[in-house]
Amino acid sequence: MHRRNFIKQGALVAGVVTLGRPSLLRDGESSLLAAASQADVDLFALEEATIADLQTRMSAGQLSARDLAQQYLARIEQFDRRGAAINSIIEINPDAVEIAEALDRERKARGTRGPLHGIPVLVKDNIDTADRMMTTAGSLALVGSRPSRDAFVVDRLRAAGAVILGKTNLSEWANFRSTHSTSGWSGRGGQTRNPYAVERNPCGSSSGSGAAVAANFCAAAVGTETDGSIVCPSSANGIVGIKPTLGLVSRSGIIPIAHSQDTAGPMARTVADAAILLGALQGLDPRDAATTAQGTNSRRTLDYTRFLDADGLRGARLGVARKFFGFNDKVDGLMKEAIDVMKRLGAVIVDPADMPTAGKFDDSEFEVLLYEFKTDLNRYLAGLGAKAPVRSLKEVIEFNERNRDREMPYFGQEIFHKAEAKGPLTERAYRLALRKNQRLSQLEGIDAVMRRHRLDALIAPTGGPAWTIDLVNGDHFSGSSSTPAAVAGYPNISVPAGEVFGLPVGISFFGRAYTEPTLIKLTYAFEQATKYRRAPNLADKT
Repeated sequence: MHRRNFIKQGALVAGVVTLGRPSLLRDGESSLLAAASQADVDLFALEEATIADLQTRMSAGQLSARDLAQQYLARIEQFDRRGAAINSIIEINPDAVEIAEALDRERKARGTRGPLHGIPVLVKDNIDTADRMMTTAGSLALVGSRPSRDAFVVDRLRAAGAVILGKTNLSEWANFRSTHSTSGWSGRGGQTRNPYAVERNPCGSSSGSGAAVAANFCAAAVGTETDGSIVCPSSANGIVGIKPTLGLVSRSGIIPIAHSQDTAGPMARTVADAAILLGALQGLDPRDAATTAQGTNSRRTLDYTRFLDADGLRGARLGVARKFFGFNDKVDGLMKEAIDVMKRLGAVIVDPADMPTAGKFDDSEFEVLLYEFKTDLNRYLAGLGAKAPVRSLKEVIEFNERNRDREMPYFGQEIFHKAEAKGPLTERAYRLALRKNQRLSQLEGIDAVMRRHRLDALIAPTGGPAWTIDLVNGDHFSGSSSTPAAVAGYPNISVPAGEVFGLPVGISFFGRAYTEPTLIKLTYAFEQATKYRRAPNLADKT
């Protein structure tokens, strides 16, 4: 069961609501965007450009990193802040153009650092950046919070030469505040819209990252997931999302939900771009014990692009997780077509290949998340130091009560109250729930079905088409397959699988721990054979 499914119930079509963002732009951001919008550039020249495309143009002298930053900023001004008003970006990096210029000088003097040199990337606003941007998880309670050091993944991006263009909006506190929340809404950022149909939801807590990538506001973005928050917005926004194995990518410097499931991961328009970004994000981090756990080092690779094989489905054994079908006839039709494509490409399909434990650890998952959220968030907030606007979950709850008109105009903080009532992680209830999760999702779940059928991966619909934004009743999730891999801490990749009434739908490939190379090979072969990715038409939504 999807994390959001058990904290939300059904929704109806929304009435007229205010979807805008509060006026919280940093000093100089408006002028930076205005200058970019006046730049003498073709706003559509970079549409659907891959990282490899951009590097080729920069190597040939046709573009500079400065040009790229300015063109993406111009597109953001035209379609994110104005026009279609996707509202996917919560803050622009005021130093982005200056950073890009420095990387241009470095390219001329010493060459490139790698495939991300000069490439504009957006990061989710629960990921620390030690610069002039804030890190708030979309909450007004953290406005003004400027961490003293970068998150490990941001440090990795900077080292690779990426230009951090800005921060993306998200479902506030990564969608773990209320049982009736609306994905893509935050008190600080307002409501993010789906670029394929602006009255519809972009899904998941990494909603801004998904919408921004889909709308061509950046080359790629970084999201985070506890259960579904990378793969769901990837599916709903027609892009590729990789939820890595727990411990492959560090969580240090990321505002947490739960350390047993949290991870950051790449979101991009192609499998190749997501593979490039994954290689940059991963690494051993002394601040995150999961990255240095015994046995993980030998399974790491820094260049996932070597697994991009257009013939990668030939001979692969894929299990169809049928228990995640049946929520939408048209989605089932897309999955049938996808399976037929895989058969033609030489895959061996085992159908059905269901986990015997599917749906049996939903309650224990939520129990673990409540316990870990309180402990992990308190630790993060305490680490911000004396200048932190709030220093505990209790203080966040109190802030929200004092600012109900701005923070809780549509939904409350029932989950916060449930988490605050939990005790320490030494309590027996927590330890039993965690052991149950691990046993049923891993040994008796994904591991068991894959071993029984000798599978390379399991496949299922990532979710359904985007639902109408409804701030009155909250989200309406029709279906999801993210929970087993999320609870197990195993990898999951969503790639476009077609559309339902013009709304994208993804298919998920998931498997055992550290099988990212296999999943990248499989998804790349599927992507190259189908080419389902289609850019949204933003001009007709102005």
